[in-house]
Amino acid sequence: MEARLDLFTRPVAVRFGKHLVAAGKVLEESTLPAATQELVKLRASQINGCGFCTDMHTKDALHAGESATRLHLVAAWREATVFTQAERAALELTEQGTRIADAAGGVTDEAWEDAAKHYDEEQLAALVCAIALINAYNRGNVIVRQPAGDYRPGGFA
Repeated sequence: MEARLDLFTRPVAVRFGKHLVAAGKVLEESTLPAATQELVKLRASQINGCGFCTDMHTKDALHAGESATRLHLVAAWREATVFTQAERAALELTEQGTRIADAAGGVTDEAWEDAAKHYDEEQLAALVCAIALINAYNRGNVIVRQPAGDYRPGGFA
């Protein structure tokens, strides 16, 4: 499959992408655990059907030391026993924040309160931003049908 549009060569998309990359760097420097960030990116990408991001974030997480077992179980995190309570809260917030059109009320108070038990306000801010950022990436890639495995390191750098 070939992408409908090469976002890596269109000037407006490259400029926009550089801002997304900069936003990601802010999140990398936050106190939200890196493992949690990778789980969030992977789960949102799975939900959105973004093969490009699912592939990339699985590889990134493995390279960062995440176990293959945990990555294989992200899609079934509710039934899996390999995630901490904090990670489970982050994954629930990710699912609800990604599927906002599926629920008239958006993110439930219960999901928010559960996340707030495990993360301080700075980490919650980073978590919200991470969910929003990966959803932006997913939507762009799904719209243009960016093929999985077409990762270009430094593509927007």
